[in-house]
Amino acid sequence: MVGTPHDPQARLAALGATAFAHVNGTLAEHLHGTAQLLRDWGNRDALCLAGLYHAVYGTAGIRGALVGVDDRRTIAAWIGDDAEHIAYLYGACDREQFHPRIGTPDQTRFVDRFARTEYAITHALLRDFCELTVANETELARRNPAYRRKHGDLRRLFERMDGLLSSAGSEAFRTCFPESTPAPNQASTVLSPGSRYVETECESP
Repeated sequence: MVGTPHDPQARLAALGATAFAHVNGTLAEHLHGTAQLLRDWGNRDALCLAGLYHAVYGTAGIRGALVGVDDRRTIAAWIGDDAEHIAYLYGACDREQFHPRIGTPDQTRFVDRFARTEYAITHALLRDFCELTVANETELARRNPAYRRKHGDLRRLFERMDGLLSSAGSEAFRTCFPESTPAPNQASTVLSPGSRYVETECESP
């Protein structure tokens, strides 16, 4: 990564984010859109930068990564320790294990799929994680009616986040995911020729 440009968005392009296919276009478009939503909702710079880099290590919903977790120090030097910590948490989340804990007494007991361990996180970090999760899914769904219909059951997860979200984030998911009966989930993959980054729509993408 020697010679990488200084601007965080340009650095994503240098890492190849503009070349990776994603649900609504490229990964770069999705990352920029997620960060912009967080900014529009009035979140601090660190959380917005985390939104811009939330898939840099990959996530439980995709195959592939822009960098490995061995590069955490480099990413932290680019976007700051606070933003990197949130981005790591988002990518490291074992969604099948952790998402059901949100809204329960165990919601601060995080499940890390990279480290293959569990540990406590602060309430503030949980709030950041939830806000980023809603921004990520809202960014995907608002431009893709088929995605929104397929994953309408995300509303139930987001409702369990009540009290952890900003008022703008809460309003956004209620608007984007209206109460309805979701269509059955079906795994699908979006991949363009030559791409190394694949978005797999999981039960909780």
